[in-house]
Amino acid sequence: MEQSAANPDYTPRHLQSNLELALSDTPVVCLLGPRQCGKSTLARHQAPDRAFISLDDAQYLDLARSDPMGFVSELPAFVTIDEIQRVPELILAIKHSVDLDRRPGRFLLIGSANLLQLPRLADSLAGRMECLYLQPFSAAEQELAPGRFLEMWMSAKLTPEIIGSGLPPQPSGLPRRLAAGGYPEALTRPPERARQWLRQYLRSIIERDIHDVGQVKDGNDLARLIELLAHRTGTLLNVTQLAKALGHTRATVTGHLAMLEKLFLIRTLPAWHRNAGKRLIKSPKIHICDSGVAATLSDLHADHWIRERERFGRLLESFIVQQLVSQAGATQADLRFWHYRDRDQVEVDCVMTQGRKVWGVEVKAARSVTASDTKGLHRLAEIAGSDFQGGIVFHDGESLFPVANGAFLAVPISKLWKL
Repeated sequence: MEQSAANPDYTPRHLQSNLELALSDTPVVCLLGPRQCGKSTLARHQAPDRAFISLDDAQYLDLARSDPMGFVSELPAFVTIDEIQRVPELILAIKHSVDLDRRPGRFLLIGSANLLQLPRLADSLAGRMECLYLQPFSAAEQELAPGRFLEMWMSAKLTPEIIGSGLPPQPSGLPRRLAAGGYPEALTRPPERARQWLRQYLRSIIERDIHDVGQVKDGNDLARLIELLAHRTGTLLNVTQLAKALGHTRATVTGHLAMLEKLFLIRTLPAWHRNAGKRLIKSPKIHICDSGVAATLSDLHADHWIRERERFGRLLESFIVQQLVSQAGATQADLRFWHYRDRDQVEVDCVMTQGRKVWGVEVKAARSVTASDTKGLHRLAEIAGSDFQGGIVFHDGESLFPVANGAFLAVPISKLWKL
């Protein structure tokens, strides 16, 4: 799947141009994302001549923790530091170094936890640092496609396309794609070996990384929590139910949820609302970021597609959100993601905003779209008024066409990796 003349084992990432641009004009660039999503590979590919130091190396780790200022002072002028979350005290030393020499691209920091949320981070290097977020491989990256669906939709460049082959419909490729997820290492393995790798991956993170982002007495609590969340991905977050199931207080579960989010394992979508929306459900929605992780933890296999349609439907929603977030990181970095639901049970799976502009996304596992599938989009358009920019209903068919008298578009899910 790799396509690079310089390195045949490298798959191009959509974030590459953003990283190159950031290094050209910003002293400190921070590349963040979950472990094993390809951050170090991207950094080495983008800047192969830079010194590369990993704080997973015990020698560097001990020195950085014992003498942060001395450690930074001995580094080359241009350096990449991997797993920076392991020694957040280095940030102040880097700030001091950058204040003396503000040449762009001096520090490329790589983190497997969200530095901007770490409690020990005393200074966010405001005005000196740009953060970029790398996701596991998107479906478009796996297919070596440009990944421009989101950009084309938001700029009104999608046009109707009716596909009619006259042949019987083929089995859906979605189940296999959802169960595989996007972690590079898992994608190189057959399904059962990939699932084993994902289990070991999660165990490694829980045993090793949680202490970098907070205080946890028992890592098994986090393991149980993320497994429960895998069964609930794409649903409203109910902390009280989770606390009861785990035998913990709400405060403890809330803290554990924050840790999982800092490690880029889960994503919460807050409820979108306007001040006039008085009947809204304000609970966030919870998503496991990688569909392969969610499928593994909830024991969903590709051949369960028919009999577990409801569960696959929720997994598909999380998958679509992940694809949109990944594309936004490369093309629409200021896009924000929400969900909508009111007390009439009218909902929109994903709401995107940019300033006051609003877009809505519905996700259907079916191959056809009906007028009832646009009920939530109509409600969202009504509330957003002139700020509403458009709505789509993703489906598992092949044709792209207007629905609801042209108010919205029905879009094949495959457009996410074909454009």
